[in-house]
Formats: sequence, C-alpha cells, structure tokens
Amino acid sequence: MGGRYRIRGNKYPRMRRPRRRGRLVVLAVASVAVLGMLGWGTLQLIDVFTGNGRKASAVGAKADCESKVTPSAPATAPLPEPGGITVNVFNATTRSGLAKQTADELKKRGFKIGDVGNAAKEFDKKVKGTGILLGPGASETTSLPVLATQLTAAERRTDAARKGKDVDLIIGTAFKGLTKKADADKALAALAKPEPTSTDKQTC
Repeated sequence: MGGRYRIRGNKYPRMRRPRRRGRLVVLAVASVAVLGMLGWGTLQLIDVFTGNGRKASAVGAKADCESKVTPSAPATAPLPEPGGITVNVFNATTRSGLAKQTADELKKRGFKIGDVGNAAKEFDKKVKGTGILLGPGASETTSLPVLATQLTAAERRTDAARKGKDVDLIIGTAFKGLTKKADADKALAALAKPEPTSTDKQTC
C-alpha cells in the first residue's frame, strides 16, 4: 500500500474493541426497575393523602367492631308481681303499732301480708337503720328487689337455710315510713323494664 496508508516500520494501526452490549442491557433493566419502584411509592403516597387509606382503616375498624359485638344476655325470669309476694312485717323498735301500720300500707299497695308483730330476739332493738328485708336464698333476685322498691333504704339479706317463699320486713329504729307510693311505683316500673347495660351498647 502506498501513500499515507503505507505501513512503515513495525507499527500497525490499532482496532477499536467491540462495545459490551450485555452491560448496557443490565443497566437498562435496572433503570426500569428503579423507575417502577418510584412510581409505585408515589401512588401509595397519593392514596394516603387522598383519603383511600382512611377508607380502608374505617372498613377494617368496622369489621373489627362487628367481631367484638357481645351477644345480648339471655332473658331472665320475670319478677313476681306484688300480689304474688307474701310479706311478714316485724317491729324491732320500741314504738308500738309500726308493724300493723306498715302491713296495712303494704296491703294497699298490692302485697300479701303474712305474720305481723314484734321482731325476734336476734333483731329486737338491734336494727339501727330503716329496716332489713330478709328472705330465702332464691328471693335475692325475685321477691326482695320488688319489696325493696317500697323501702329503698332497707338492708337486704338472704338465708339459704330458710324454707318457703315468704319474705320479712323488719322495721329498724331509723324507720319513718315506707317510700312514697309515687316513687315506689316508678321504681317498680323501672325494675320491670330495666335499661340495657353499658356492656350491651356498641359505639361502632
């Protein structure tokens, strides 16, 4: 070869190395992956700020609340009417005539009256409050609550060994009379239709 392309001496023209296309492909794929992750993160942020996150939380809270709803308690046996309760009235004070007066008033209010007289020795002049309502074990959730509406400040007691269904009203030294009839009637009505307890109400 002649002219300017003539090879002179022992020096030869250098050829360029072929480019590595594999490295370029890897870099391109990595770039696409990074862009995809950035785009997904942006969408998540948009969802949070536009309220979709709140909607999801609300749905989850509602479902959680529904799973915690406590089933209502089984209905209890209805309380007896005053006419189905026999009351023995005993006077544990030094004032005479209280047992009969109280028995007569209870009878007017619909209760059945049993024994009337002075209190037994274990109670005579030993009841400092307004009175004691005493009955068998089963009366704690039946007749005693009904009788208690007539003397709201009285102490309630039960005797598991006691037989029968009668209950006693033992008049104490602080006794000034039965609860006013209007108030007693309201208490009876509330007792017959109790309000649901806080554990039955759901605020979801």
